[in-house]
Amino acid sequence: MTPRDLIPVGVIIGAHGIRGEVKIKSLTAEPKAFTSYGPLASADGRIFDIAKSKPASDHFICTLKGVADRNQAEALKGTELLVSRDKLPKLPDGEFYLSDLNGKAVEAEGKTLGTVTGFQNYGAGDLMELEGGLLIPVRFIETVDSSVHVNLPEGYLDEAEAP
Repeated sequence: MTPRDLIPVGVIIGAHGIRGEVKIKSLTAEPKAFTSYGPLASADGRIFDIAKSKPASDHFICTLKGVADRNQAEALKGTELLVSRDKLPKLPDGEFYLSDLNGKAVEAEGKTLGTVTGFQNYGAGDLMELEGGLLIPVRFIETVDSSVHVNLPEGYLDEAEAP
């Protein structure tokens, strides 16, 4: 399976308690959906089965099979949880998974701004990161085909282009 076949659906953000529970931030549109895809993988090939899950304020507290204590749970902090693309629902026309945009050129008003290198979320919404560090809110994406077309507010790039 190639990395392109694996889609991130959650990330372990820390340990919870002393019995090995972990806090997982969901990356899915329907937050609880990540628990329904079956075993989840990490980029290094480890497999995680969710035995129990309960919602918390902005994350889920989960029991993972094989994780028995806080030390094991803390060691997993930052682990991205991936699922095979074929387990995800088929999207309607005009919708896309953010991971599908990685490596695509981004254009605004016919000008190429750079290539998508990843996504960030600091709490106010998803940001598309371009090579060189430029961040563009995902809400500015207008269309996606062979490249990503964004509709930026007037003056958005002025500060980014200033020396």
